[in-house]
Amino acid sequence: MLKERSGGTRLRFTDAERRRLARKARTLGRKVLNELETLVTPDTLLRWYRELVASKWNYSHRRSPGRPRVMKTIVDLVLQMALENPSWGYTRIRGALANLGHQVGRGSIASILKESGIEPAPERDAHTRWATFLKAHWECLTATDFLSVEVCTIKGLVTITSCSSSTSPPDLYTSPASRCILTTHG
Repeated sequence: MLKERSGGTRLRFTDAERRRLARKARTLGRKVLNELETLVTPDTLLRWYRELVASKWNYSHRRSPGRPRVMKTIVDLVLQMALENPSWGYTRIRGALANLGHQVGRGSIASILKESGIEPAPERDAHTRWATFLKAHWECLTATDFLSVEVCTIKGLVTITSCSSSTSPPDLYTSPASRCILTTHG
């Protein structure tokens, strides 16, 4: 009756209707479907059922488009290495990561640095500001005192240089005689 009303035009089913018809067709089986007058062929109904089962087990709901992102820990390592070592390029950072057991491509490293707004090594190294240098070496600079005095003697000009460090053993920086380096000019 429904076939006669459609007037020979092809019926369009939604995905939900196809799933419902496929489940019903599977419970009836091929023999019963061949005996019934259906809107679509039994082969089509059973194909819809096979596609329904296949779609359940293809795990497409777990997949996201494109390549997986680089792990956050590796991104942090790349950024740390690039900021602490401004002269290191992509290949040097890649080698350092390989020494730590991480395999990352040069292109991935370039993308990570570009996304973070960090320039490639030649530009990064050329624009090192004085404040950046001081921050990187602050512990060493605050722990060391330099004193240089030039003395004119009969034999010529003598430069006395004293260097004391708070990280040295106490007897080295309390005894001035052990810290003097004499250089004669001329």
